[in-house]
Amino acid sequence: MTSVVRATSTKPLLKEFGAAKRDSLIPILQKAQEVHGYLSEEAIAEIGRHLKLPASKVYGVATFYNQFRFTPKGKYHIMLCRGTACHVKGSLKLLEAVSRSLKLQPGQTTRDGMFSLEVVACMGACGLAPAVSINGEVHAKVTPKKVSKIIDECRAKEQPHAHA
Repeated sequence: MTSVVRATSTKPLLKEFGAAKRDSLIPILQKAQEVHGYLSEEAIAEIGRHLKLPASKVYGVATFYNQFRFTPKGKYHIMLCRGTACHVKGSLKLLEAVSRSLKLQPGQTTRDGMFSLEVVACMGACGLAPAVSINGEVHAKVTPKKVSKIIDECRAKEQPHAHA
């Protein structure tokens, strides 16, 4: 059974922007994502109507910037650093291990909503390379074996709730 995430309306936050013009598009997209965690199709359409822009234009701008996401984050949001220090220390192998283990590509969320994967250019933890963050908790000097263990630990935390 997959969990269904319902998008909430973006209309209340659009009131904050009043009679905004198209130069407010990015701040509105940022606020919508801050409030909802991602940009839903409904939010894109509402923003387009508010700014009198086609939804395709709003979506086009949003997809241009890698700060925007179009699926909700998982319960365990994995941020994998691909900065220079992490790259040199093997973050590509970590990315491959996470992708294989969760059957996810960067920017995706598992169907059950449990895990999401995001690749970032730098986490500012270069001395800890390669670094992975899960829900803001940074894991240092991570190996493919260690990242698989971390993922298994996250899954294990959910097991007692599976039969509730």
